[in-house]
Amino acid sequence: MTKLNYKVFGEGEPVVILHGLFGMLDNWQTFAKKLAENYMVYIVDQRDHGKSPHTKEFKYNLLAEDLKTFCEDQWIHQARFIGHSMGGRTCMHLALQYPDLVSQMVIVDMGVKTYTGGHQDIIDALLSVPIEKVKSRAEVDQLLAKTITDQGVRLFLMKNLSRSKEGGYRWKMNLPLLAREYPNIMKGLDQHERSDVDIQFIRGSKSQYIVSDDLDDILSFFPKAKIQTVDDAGHWIHAEQPQALLELISDYFGSLH
Repeated sequence: MTKLNYKVFGEGEPVVILHGLFGMLDNWQTFAKKLAENYMVYIVDQRDHGKSPHTKEFKYNLLAEDLKTFCEDQWIHQARFIGHSMGGRTCMHLALQYPDLVSQMVIVDMGVKTYTGGHQDIIDALLSVPIEKVKSRAEVDQLLAKTITDQGVRLFLMKNLSRSKEGGYRWKMNLPLLAREYPNIMKGLDQHERSDVDIQFIRGSKSQYIVSDDLDDILSFFPKAKIQTVDDAGHWIHAEQPQALLELISDYFGSLH
């Protein structure tokens, strides 16, 4: 399995945090440092993201295997897991495949259903950038701005920009593979699966990733699931309402004792 890049903060019982699609561990570093006042917190780059290796396959069962191997390498026999968006889906697969690894799990703004679209315009915009020929970050921003009008989204994506050894730029993420596997990334869980892990779903009130009609489906996979909502937050709860999210997660983790 792929050896994942990671950072670790604090000491105590382990918590492992996974980012979403096109993200990286740095997206969660500020949050992790706050949580690390009470736990040993690992933030991890999933395969084909950040500084983790580029591979030839990107499927959730493999991402869950990567996570299991990471825990074994860190001598983590059981942990609390937090996963945002695609990272939440990876965590769900871990809970279904290796429930004994999980003491508690938080899924941030991701459901169990298949999602249609949402990122295709972003993928097309990223693929349209002649990444090896651009001269500056400003040039990349101008090219992306033709189709991605939200500056916050562009800034998030451009965190993936890295200088190549040859002097130009490259994407940290494995963009061709992620573009190819995008339909599978958005695909829902297998209807035959089920896990009794202790799991909490946290959604943003302004997000459509988890709506009220999804609750029965979530419970069919995770009968012990509880769902909470963070007010005045969209999909990026950890960036928009970090304190509210921290309090919810801390209360939930504290309930184990």
